[in-house]
Amino acid sequence: MAYKIIGSQCTACGACEFECPNGAISTKRGTYVIDAALCNECEGHHAKPQCASVCPVDGTCVPA
Repeated sequence: MAYKIIGSQCTACGACEFECPNGAISTKRGTYVIDAALCNECEGHHAKPQCASVCPVDGTCVPA
């Protein structure tokens, strides 16, 4: 399962993009989005998804 970013809550701070080990996060129309085809919830890299860990707005990076 991949994660997704709730666009209406995203502040476009960029914290998540640099933490993603798979390069699954990019900007689209002023907010960040996660490419579900590239997201593997950081398996093999981290114990938990880094986008959710570093996001300053709770509930913005969530399981899809």
